[in-house]
Amino acid sequence: MEVLILCITIFFARIFDVSLGTVRLIVLVKGRTFLAALIAFIEVMVWFLIAREALNTALTSFWIPVAFAGGFATGTLIGSFVAKKFIKGVIGVQVITSKLSHEMINQIKAEGIGVSIIKLESTDNNTEEKDMLYIQVSNFKLKKLQQIVKKIDKDAFIVVNETKYVQNGFIK
Repeated sequence: MEVLILCITIFFARIFDVSLGTVRLIVLVKGRTFLAALIAFIEVMVWFLIAREALNTALTSFWIPVAFAGGFATGTLIGSFVAKKFIKGVIGVQVITSKLSHEMINQIKAEGIGVSIIKLESTDNNTEEKDMLYIQVSNFKLKKLQQIVKKIDKDAFIVVNETKYVQNGFIK
């Protein structure tokens, strides 16, 4: 019974500290260094306490390292989910299409997404006109943007990048 309680404690503590670590990394990449440092303090404090507990026990069981590793893996999944759902970020999207239309632009703007259009010139013998849509959008609206583009041009070339900093422009 004592091993079971220790394993459950280790498992859930690892979920907590690894989830914090995942969120900390994302917050740090977004330039919020003070918040990242605060999260790091809590993360390492939890890790230290639970690692000490796991290593200093007189109990010997294969399940203790399994709980430690399982908590780490589960914490990675949960931390990724939390970061994706709750941490607002800006995504840079470039869409190259030969089927640009007023319908596409109007649908994108109706979602509150600003868009700039750049005419492209082909470097090969392809004479098909292409346009590039240059968009900075909240990560929460990325899926909707992809749906709009794919509905009109299923062959559109879409590139998505994490944006660290945006000044001015139109982002909701």
